[in-house]
Amino acid sequence: MSASVAPSRPALVLADLVPGARVRDVALTLAGTAFITVAGYIAIPLPFTPVPLSLATFAVLLTGAALGPARGATSALIYLVLGVGGVPLFASGNAGWAFSSFGYIVGYVIAALLVGSLARRRADRTVLSTIGLAGLGSLTIYACGVPWLAGFVGVDLATAITLGVVPFLIGDAIKIVAMAGLLPGTWRLVDRAHR
Repeated sequence: MSASVAPSRPALVLADLVPGARVRDVALTLAGTAFITVAGYIAIPLPFTPVPLSLATFAVLLTGAALGPARGATSALIYLVLGVGGVPLFASGNAGWAFSSFGYIVGYVIAALLVGSLARRRADRTVLSTIGLAGLGSLTIYACGVPWLAGFVGVDLATAITLGVVPFLIGDAIKIVAMAGLLPGTWRLVDRAHR
């Protein structure tokens, strides 16, 4: 007696549901870069820290989860390269690399890759796993941004955490909750449409 096993369906991210191949990938990657840019322009300077409050982190995490690791990380990398090249894409119209929050932008690429990889493994399908996915993405951005901030401003790590993490924790919690609603909710709609 032999048991037949159905071939496992490859894990998808939301972007994989869009028809097409190469043209789709290029268009979605550039759209991801545009989304990060627009979200980055929505920035509020805070008087007690050199790091502005921005929606770019939310856009990076959502882009990584929706587009997957390759397209998401490429979107963030294009954003980084254009900004370093002088295009004023970063929060507050910054360009180049010589400013206090540049390390966070480097972290965007790594976070988009990580979040996209987790989403490809279906970590964006439930509220709890999406909270974990978004939390790890945020920690990745901080892991790159805080040491850069410390070195750039010339403060110790504890002060850099006070300046570059603590003021943003409430905003991060709101972004994570928003992602925990958006991604699993979208997958429920997709599953319902396929039935």
